[in-house]
Amino acid sequence: EQEGTYRLPEAQLDRFLFKIKVDYPQEKDEIQMLMNFHKGSNRHDLEAVRKVLRPERLIHFRQQVSSLIVEEKVLRYIANLVRSTRESADLYLGASPRATLAILSSAKAFAAIQGRDFVTPEDVQWVSKPVMRHRVILRPEREMEGISTDEVIERIIRKIEVPR
Repeated sequence: EQEGTYRLPEAQLDRFLFKIKVDYPQEKDEIQMLMNFHKGSNRHDLEAVRKVLRPERLIHFRQQVSSLIVEEKVLRYIANLVRSTRESADLYLGASPRATLAILSSAKAFAAIQGRDFVTPEDVQWVSKPVMRHRVILRPEREMEGISTDEVIERIIRKIEVPR
């Protein structure tokens, strides 16, 4: 009986780790997609999927990431970033404590991918937008002004003193 789709409640959105923006494909890529679809190459061929990681190796990587070094000043930096979203005049709803944990986990994973065994404030900054953009809600007047959540998060990142 209901038409359309509805936004998820904040409590459900908060359970997603990232909100990644995916733009429309370039014209040449969209044409290639059409050609592949037309030729029937869109069929799922599970035999073509190669294993790249054994379960034991994945467990090892997870343990390795969880053991990364994070100095207390970086933990305080994460807390300050998230708390600032709750105090922002641009936001109706700031990020929850779950966002704090998600930034820490994501920053650790990003640092590990970069080949480091420690987290930097730059790692925290790099993951902050995808972690928080769906966890904060703009004030209606800011939304009408065309301000995005990414812009507000960027302002907050610039405002908070970076630990050294």
